[in-house]
Amino acid sequence: MRQGICLKLGITALILIVLQSKVLGQIAPPSDYDQKLSDVIVNATRSGTPLDQMSLNTTILTKEVLESSPDQTIDQVLKNVPGVFLNDVPYYQKDPTGQSINVRGLGYGRTLVLIDGLPANDAFYGTVQWNLVPMSSIESVEFVRGGVSSLYGNYGMGGVININTRTPKNSGQDVSASYGSFGTGNLAASKDLMVSDAVQMRFSADYFSSEGFQNYATISPGSPSNIKNGMGTDAVKNSNIRLQNYFKPTQDTNAFLRLGYSTMADLSNNYAIAPNLIQTADVAGGSTTNLDVDKKVQVNAFYQNTNFYKQTADNLTTGSKSPYLNANYTDPYSTVGASAQYTHDLKAAGIDQYIIGIDARNISASNLTNNLNTNGNGAVTSVNYAKGQQNFYGLLGQLKSNASIIPLETTLGARVDVWNSQTPTLYNASANGANPVYQAIPNQSKTQLSPSLGFVYKATDDLNLRTAAYQAFHAPSMNNTLRSYGNTTTGYSIANPNLTPETMTGYEVGFDYRWKGGFAQLTAFNNYIQNAITSYKITSANWDFANSLCTASGIAGCQPTSSKSPGYTNVSYYTNQQNLLSRGLELQYHHDVNANWALDGGYSYTRTVLTWSATTDPINGQVGGVPMNMANAGITYYPIPQASVSTTVRYVGNSWMDTAHLYPVPAYAIVGLRANYQVSPQASVFASVVNLFNRQYVTFNIASAASSYQAGMPQAISVGARITF
Repeated sequence: MRQGICLKLGITALILIVLQSKVLGQIAPPSDYDQKLSDVIVNATRSGTPLDQMSLNTTILTKEVLESSPDQTIDQVLKNVPGVFLNDVPYYQKDPTGQSINVRGLGYGRTLVLIDGLPANDAFYGTVQWNLVPMSSIESVEFVRGGVSSLYGNYGMGGVININTRTPKNSGQDVSASYGSFGTGNLAASKDLMVSDAVQMRFSADYFSSEGFQNYATISPGSPSNIKNGMGTDAVKNSNIRLQNYFKPTQDTNAFLRLGYSTMADLSNNYAIAPNLIQTADVAGGSTTNLDVDKKVQVNAFYQNTNFYKQTADNLTTGSKSPYLNANYTDPYSTVGASAQYTHDLKAAGIDQYIIGIDARNISASNLTNNLNTNGNGAVTSVNYAKGQQNFYGLLGQLKSNASIIPLETTLGARVDVWNSQTPTLYNASANGANPVYQAIPNQSKTQLSPSLGFVYKATDDLNLRTAAYQAFHAPSMNNTLRSYGNTTTGYSIANPNLTPETMTGYEVGFDYRWKGGFAQLTAFNNYIQNAITSYKITSANWDFANSLCTASGIAGCQPTSSKSPGYTNVSYYTNQQNLLSRGLELQYHHDVNANWALDGGYSYTRTVLTWSATTDPINGQVGGVPMNMANAGITYYPIPQASVSTTVRYVGNSWMDTAHLYPVPAYAIVGLRANYQVSPQASVFASVVNLFNRQYVTFNIASAASSYQAGMPQAISVGARITF
């Protein structure tokens, strides 16, 4: 209570300072917002496309947008962007295997996330480890919705999010720190070094920790009646170290080399006895060489190695201990990739630009699962082991043309992807790995063509009309093909190494209207996924199949009894046996009314249904985890040029936790507040409040088949400062 009072007094004092200060710095909005937007180059397109030439719905989160948000992590900032489905629980409250992003209701793990143009999706789970990108290191974010597989291949269904980090600007350094509710604190420092005109370096490090909050609701059906014995509070500790090097070996060549190491330790399994630990080392390098004034070659390579150690706990009351660890998992995996691209700004024969590119990537992984007995002594009762790899090879081409007769810009692209999956080792064994039973898994492969076609018609200097059509694909994650897991409380999920990639076709139409003080965007989209990867729940109707899967998996407790109980439904199996259709509207608005006031707004309508399913999920009903209506609004007040106060409102309409519609999620609205003050050109302070009125509510889950509710973020107050010297 005392901590909360001090934080509230701190934020109140800061707001008073903001409202009464003398002019010292500059925070107020630019007077030429249209010029600022027209200067933006979208690097996520691989061809350096100006924002006003984008045929896909594109949002740019500028540094000013990031700094005006009450939220303290990038995933929670992104959740307010129309078309994004992330619930009101920060990443550090979620299990690391569930830290992903859903765009346009297409499902989690189907959107590509880049950091400075290089892949950031987790190689094993397909999720996004948001701890790799602390807010202090982000310069801007590019968010391109719609199928981008013609450029990037896998993960390109929902779109691409490219996070641009800060680069060296002078030989200075900065330190930032914040502290808030639930013991949530962040400390970051960086050092820029301009060795010469040809060599620049940036070293950065950050540390984040939080005691977390209880994320299981206790007031709604389907939730625990009370906090389970031994349950923790999702405490987390993250650390990152990054070294960015930029070189100019010749007048025509720019190169970079990046090194990084990060760790995340958390208790997101909700039991203090079951921590998770992720350790990741990565290296990336590349160069851009200008062959001529209109020709260039880009070459990139990257490598990432991750070790993920995970434990799960059960609350079974029949054992000698409750709760107890029921399993542990060791998942070492790595990804290595490279790409080369040639770009020619031709501007002749009706073609303005063409690009040709090639890339390759290999993911190697293994999963060791030790299933433990129920008396809590840690004895191994059975072992599951799987080892495999996936290879991706892509060849892409893209043409851009600007018609001379009418103001029409055309982008035509196509990519051929070759994917194959190999699982040379998969076995199930008894106690301590004895008597392994090996399974022969055939190799899987697929060749996919992903074309795209986009048009931008410049109706006036301020109004663009655009449309695009595309095809995309998404390969199964190795979590689905290699890792079998479960417990007696939540059931069992059995890996399927025979899964194949999904295919999506889609199109969208929209307009962008930009004026001196802001912009308005409206987009309608239609996306259809065939052979969608899903979880098939075994019922009493196919009991023998359930029994054979459990026996093959070797998971202790999974095997059903010999009596064919008609209610046995706790075994799930991954399949490609669903088709999904998602349609909707996205609206976004910003207006700098004058030097003192700015307005923001957004709305999305998303209708996502299954059109065919061999599982127990019903068709033609809204998919779980996808609210149909979502909206946000914001007002920013600049009492003086170097200060701002922002208020935001996020509305989430009625939704369901599951596709069977057994667990409804009532609509809710959450208010946030943030105040910024530039004390001097070198120092700034801020204070923010998430859930200003401390509303108690449940939020939609990150999965489409959840069986328990999740409490949304309670009131959280943070104060912080940044010093540059």
